[in-house]
Amino acid sequence: MSTKIDVNIIDDVIKVWGAKPGSIIPILQGVQEKYNYLPAEIFPYIAGKLGVSEARIYGVATFYENFSLQPKGKFIIKVCDGTACHVRKSLPNLERFRKELSLSEKKITTDDLGFTVQTVACLGACSLAPALMVSTAGVADKVYAGVVPDKVSEIISGLRAQL
Repeated sequence: MSTKIDVNIIDDVIKVWGAKPGSIIPILQGVQEKYNYLPAEIFPYIAGKLGVSEARIYGVATFYENFSLQPKGKFIIKVCDGTACHVRKSLPNLERFRKELSLSEKKITTDDLGFTVQTVACLGACSLAPALMVSTAGVADKVYAGVVPDKVSEIISGLRAQL
């Protein structure tokens, strides 16, 4: 998949952090915030701007789990599977998301780029277990508490209405 990159967006991010090798991580974070992932086309451009190898930029992007080289959906659903959520049955919620959105452990984003469903080790909301968070670019994250599979269906319906 090829994404049309806007070098002005990347240049704006670089201006904030400075065109220096020590700024690779915040620059990649800023670009990912704009595109919702890191398009392959950005690597040579950023490398040239920072005066480092493309392999170095790519190495940083693939080392940190927070970075994604694959497009993500408009709604990023993070299902907590930390200890508190796990013992309070978070996995049936994950299974419901996958079933209703035709996703799997390997296929985490819907074909229409509407949804991405992933597990996280902890949301830091243990008292709300089982919890999940929905992230949307430009909108504050929303945490859902005490989620059960039937509530998953309601959440999906509500989000679909916003696509």
